[in-house]
Amino acid sequence: MGMPSKLKGFNLFQNGENFVGQIAEVTLPKLTRKMEDWQGGGMSGPIKVDFGNEGIQMEWTAGGFMKSVLKQYGITTHDGVLLRFAGGYQAEDSTSYDSIEIVVKGRHMEIDPGTAKAKEDTSFKVTTVASYYKLSVNGEDIIELDFVNMIEKINGNDLLAALRTAIGL
Repeated sequence: MGMPSKLKGFNLFQNGENFVGQIAEVTLPKLTRKMEDWQGGGMSGPIKVDFGNEGIQMEWTAGGFMKSVLKQYGITTHDGVLLRFAGGYQAEDSTSYDSIEIVVKGRHMEIDPGTAKAKEDTSFKVTTVASYYKLSVNGEDIIELDFVNMIEKINGNDLLAALRTAIGL
């Protein structure tokens, strides 16, 4: 019987800057497919037609004011900010750790510096929207989504390669 892998520690990097000790929480990107119902003549019920991915975002909370993050606000390129989450996951029936890495490229959509109250704990919340996402487990790329370049690799299989060819890309 296997035990679930639990996050034992993590770190976050922005454009290579190490945020060790500064990040309290990260809400990892949710992967969601955009699907619509289709029921044609002669069908006894609808099926979901897959139209690709919904938008991707990562939310994260720092323990206090972050000047380097504010400097990235309003960046004009869709992939101007690179965030890298590095997590160590371990099951209670194992002595080894799995290295989980999530890389997103995007820009900060919202920066919430929280409330200013002297001698109280503070938080600094950021929502980063992404045009690129990659999930790796122990160095093996599992999912890579590159919206601008129309790449969708799942376990090494590029699901959009044939569509790119069909439309001349």
